Amino acid sequence: MAADVAVSLSLLAGVVGLSDATRRLITGLFPGTALCVCAVELVSTFQLCCCTHELKLLSEVGGLAPGAALTLTYLLSVLHALTFRGALGNPCVALEHAYHARISRGCALRRVACQFAAAAAARAACPLMWGLGLSRLHVRHKLLGYPCVSAIRAPLHAAAAVEFACAFAVQTAITCTRPAREAFRVHAVAAVIAAAVSTGGSMTGAVFNPALAFSTQFPCSGSSFLEYCLVYWLGPLLGMMSSVLLLDKIVPSLSGKSAALHLPLEAKKRT
Repeated sequence: MAADVAVSLSLLAGVVGLSDATRRLITGLFPGTALCVCAVELVSTFQLCCCTHELKLLSEVGGLAPGAALTLTYLLSVLHALTFRGALGNPCVALEHAYHARISRGCALRRVACQFAAAAAARAACPLMWGLGLSRLHVRHKLLGYPCVSAIRAPLHAAAAVEFACAFAVQTAITCTRPAREAFRVHAVAAVIAAAVSTGGSMTGAVFNPALAFSTQFPCSGSSFLEYCLVYWLGPLLGMMSSVLLLDKIVPSLSGKSAALHLPLEAKKRT
């Protein structure tokens, strides 16, 4: 088990390192262009999905202890936030940025398209990586045919409510910590993500990201496509919208301050 975990950690480090090198190359070659924005979004979402696939395999097939899985979730969340270089990695966050005019609607749609394309690419790439047989866990998973079972273990309305609540909590944390220093903000949001996964993971997997769910949950057997859409797409979208509208009404000064902080940077990307 320890050897399998070591291999998986090395694979995670390799994915993050290669993705970060690619992002740096892209931003160096095409700084401030629409191509750069889309390419960085593709690479970053691919990184997020691949890392989640590997963590999901460790937890569900490898028998990783829940505490260790949560620790990895927290650490990976911090790592993604520090390395994404402006990418959003979540369709709900892209739509929230468009709603607050931090990015244009066209830019938001392009980002969402890139996120889903990267999610599909990660879904295809992970079995190829596991097929290399780098660990006994990967070999066993390959021999079993890469099985995947639906993470929905609650009635549909309850599962959708869980994803709604997780997205609401994470979006609220993102909004409320925007004025804070980056060093504090990434850890605060990562802690909320880990708490959401700990609370809702047993009922839905606590994904609260439509693109990530498309990569990690939609291929699984046990639920229909429509059920997945209801839980993993509609639930998080409504959760994000509820948080945004609530904070805009109750704490409008906070939302305005956040928008002012991010507007100069994002205005350059409205291409």
